[in-house]
Amino acid sequence: MAVTIKSEREITLMREAGKILAATHEELERALKPGVSTWEINRLGEEIIRSYGCVPSFKNYMGYPASICISVNDEVVHGIPDKKRILKEGDIVSLDAGVIYKGYHSDAARTHGIGQISPEAKQLIDVTRQCFFEGIKYAKVGNHLNDISRAIQSYAEAFGYGVVRDLVGHGIGSHLHEDPEVPNFARKRRGIKLRPGMTLAVEPMINAGRLDVRWLDDEWTVVTEDGSLSAHYENTILITEGEPEILTLY
Repeated sequence: MAVTIKSEREITLMREAGKILAATHEELERALKPGVSTWEINRLGEEIIRSYGCVPSFKNYMGYPASICISVNDEVVHGIPDKKRILKEGDIVSLDAGVIYKGYHSDAARTHGIGQISPEAKQLIDVTRQCFFEGIKYAKVGNHLNDISRAIQSYAEAFGYGVVRDLVGHGIGSHLHEDPEVPNFARKRRGIKLRPGMTLAVEPMINAGRLDVRWLDDEWTVVTEDGSLSAHYENTILITEGEPEILTLY
């Protein structure tokens, strides 16, 4: 699939998809507390998304069984909600969700602490979020994709963290995953030159320990190989003639 440049009409629809997803994340954050199951968070997330007349992007996507990917502690991404998985004080939990509005997707992820969390966990969450903002400083016309990737990697590694290599960000639009891939680490090639109208899901996935990950037997849940904590922060952005526009942050 070639990299698509979105029309004004498409951008308007993606802005609305982003706005709805931002509101969904805000509501889900308020629902997070010790004693709540990941299944309940998923049920609420789907309910919110559908209340806007939208469809959850992830439900049944390539067989994924839920609407919200909920990953706890050493789970990097794609954790499957479960009635028996109860959040407890000190956990960190990543919520990754997408919305389809009139045929166009938005995609965003946030990592939250449950109750009081350790200073180490808080720093990981904060650094992962800042990795995104360091990366999009370079999300400007004339720069190359690799400029974003290098900035994310440099910031994370300055803290001694592992930058996941097996999973990357992506283009987004009428499909959840479009070209180009958006790695969180530098590659030898500069990647495509950024142009106005490109829409990208930029999503640092950062481990407190090593970068290595593995897949669990459910074939979805990705965990850190060394058991260290992992955090995830993502927004859908639009490349403009000036500063990038974050479509999933209001």
